[in-house]
Amino acid sequence: MSRNTAVIFDMDGLLIDSEPLWRRAEIEVLGGLGVHLTETDCMRTTGLRIDEVVAFWQRERPWAGPPVEAVAARIVSRVIELVRAEGELLPGATEVLERLGAHGLALGLASSSPKRLIDAVLACFGLGDRFVAVCSAEGEARGKPDPAVYLHTAARLGHDPRRCMAIEDSIPGVLAAVAAGMGCIAVPAPEHRSDPSLRSATVVLGSLTELDDALWAQLAGA
Repeated sequence: MSRNTAVIFDMDGLLIDSEPLWRRAEIEVLGGLGVHLTETDCMRTTGLRIDEVVAFWQRERPWAGPPVEAVAARIVSRVIELVRAEGELLPGATEVLERLGAHGLALGLASSSPKRLIDAVLACFGLGDRFVAVCSAEGEARGKPDPAVYLHTAARLGHDPRRCMAIEDSIPGVLAAVAAGMGCIAVPAPEHRSDPSLRSATVVLGSLTELDDALWAQLAGA
């Protein structure tokens, strides 16, 4: 019998090509405060909650003005605008949701994004009915790499974390899933594929299109 009874997905950078949109929003909003970031700067905080991202830059390059919470809210609002105007699902996203759902697996979503952005993405792409449980790390004491959002999602699904497979793109996300006791399929961006933290993943893929029935059959009992 398959070890895995549920699959828990990340969202940003895995299902939707939103990481470039996050970077644009961060550069725009923080630039308006005199914090001038590059794309490379923004990649340093990939996978963290937006409040943690903003707090990081406030420590690194302090500004006088609005607090972290207000700046984070501005960035989220800008990302929602960009998603609605330009957002696209990543290759294989729709197909893998259909394929794993057809296997009778319970599907969950565990994202670092605030709930209002998650809701906007699911509505924009008609994905809301794909997931039994949808959880945001904004309600947890700590975001990824802390495992709390994954443990909460497994509890909402009613499945033992050890029988859940996570699918992640970010290093903090992979570490969070592994810390929760889950197997983890990592689909990292090219710039992160040499990160040693990926050694803790069950398998590393170049794209969700690689996760076909044959590979899932190999992974399901792992």
